[in-house]
Amino acid sequence: MDIKLKCPVCGRELSDMGKTLQCSGGHSFDRARQGYVNLLPVQFKHSLDPGDTAEMLKARRRFLDGGSYETICKSVLSAMKQYAPKNPRVLDIGCGEGYYTAKLRADMPGDYIGIDISKEGARMACSRDKGILFLVATASRLPIADSQLDCVCAMFSLLLPEEYARVLKKGGCVVEVTVGSDHLRELKSIIYDEVFPQDKHPAECTELFDEALRQEYRYELVLDNPSLRDLLMMTPHFWRIRKDKREMLEATDSLRLTVNYWVRVLVRK
Repeated sequence: MDIKLKCPVCGRELSDMGKTLQCSGGHSFDRARQGYVNLLPVQFKHSLDPGDTAEMLKARRRFLDGGSYETICKSVLSAMKQYAPKNPRVLDIGCGEGYYTAKLRADMPGDYIGIDISKEGARMACSRDKGILFLVATASRLPIADSQLDCVCAMFSLLLPEEYARVLKKGGCVVEVTVGSDHLRELKSIIYDEVFPQDKHPAECTELFDEALRQEYRYELVLDNPSLRDLLMMTPHFWRIRKDKREMLEATDSLRLTVNYWVRVLVRK
């Protein structure tokens, strides 16, 4: 791994000592048995156990392994191959249980790091690909030294332009995936009494980047009931659904859904 990491406490460079990562300031971070390293100090946590729960992550793994979002992964890979160099240094933001990170590395080999705020997510992700370094960390304080990366993948996660620009090399890119206006609208029509029209598209580009690509994608898929329940657990709608709506969804044998999303590439100036 050629990507230099920095201590989340003092900012000094971390050295890989095998079972630990250590900085010259005396801070040390143990490598877990599964292979991940927790670089999220307690003072930067907003809760005792932040991020998705084990139950949510298991649902995410089942759903993604079913191939329903493989088209999204392929569109991200196409953008990476167009704008990132061969054997890139890549950071996957909010990697969860590692589906996208492992898929991308399998098709475009390079040095990959996946970060997630959930320790359980990082633990599960390690089983995907032992060649990827998975870290527990927050995207707002990336434990990556300046100008280290060729590509940052932000899959359905918040765009943090200043921090992403800091860790990218000049000419490096952000490949961003955001939901479109019609994404999962059929599922929303079951969950909510009224679904209002929306105009969802990528946010305006900042002065730190040039927008090189903006493309909208749309396709349909049919999910059976177990896949529908897994999908619900992956989305923010899981926390908002009422009991009667949950019962309605549980009684739905299958549902045809619209998948609608944007892929955008931002190039570091």
